[in-house]
Amino acid sequence: MRRSIPIALRQLVMVAMAVVSLYPIWFLLQTALKTNEQYTLSPTGLPSHPTLENLRQVILELPVPRWALNSAIVTVLSVSISTVIALLAAYAIVFSTMRFREALLRVNLGLMVIPPVALLIPMFVFMVDAGLINSLASVVIFYSGLMVPFAVFFFVNFFRQFPVELIDAATVDGASPLTTLRRVVLPISKAATFTLVIVNAIWVWNELLIALVFLQDENRRTLMAGLTLFQGRYATNEPLVLAGALVSILPVILVYVAGQRFFVRGLTAGIGK
Repeated sequence: MRRSIPIALRQLVMVAMAVVSLYPIWFLLQTALKTNEQYTLSPTGLPSHPTLENLRQVILELPVPRWALNSAIVTVLSVSISTVIALLAAYAIVFSTMRFREALLRVNLGLMVIPPVALLIPMFVFMVDAGLINSLASVVIFYSGLMVPFAVFFFVNFFRQFPVELIDAATVDGASPLTTLRRVVLPISKAATFTLVIVNAIWVWNELLIALVFLQDENRRTLMAGLTLFQGRYATNEPLVLAGALVSILPVILVYVAGQRFFVRGLTAGIGK
């Protein structure tokens, strides 16, 4: 009897945490189904007459699909570039015999603690001089550079748990480092790689500050930066804004659900022995 009480208490706490975590999504959904008048009269109540008008406007009348496409392009390119660079760098740090490997890792760790906002002005000046401001390439370069240090750290810790005998066997068979990485290391690292890709993709998809500064042209904005245009100077249509936010989180949810098995398996990868 005494043992069942702590178990029930833990389950109650987990249920409470689940409710707290899911309530923002529920509030988002119910608000998106209201008119602005209904929201003004009852911001937290259920919609008395649910409507899809806000979603229709977001998808068909506003440039949300263009912004979503921009976000998808930026996310895919940034995550792909940073993941490839991190894989090559981590493989060299862990398995190569080059000098200064540990020094390179320490420099990488130092880069992880630099806040992105401290790089905002220097990168903005650089992009203006390079003629890349208001282009998707500017944020792709910035995002890729910001994600590489953590990705290298993640892969280094994961590769250090890797069976060295497999690397030695591939080397004896005459495989080059790139071949070993592609045919031996990557197949075993699928779960860890997928987890890192999902975490970085969610960050890039939701990032706002850099996108606002570097993408000031309305047609070049990413989805999160574009949604800020819904904010009026004197009044805001909250249900319309939250309908756009609902559309923005759907791709992330779908990607996570599709790859949940790999995500859960690789969630603790790279934390060391």
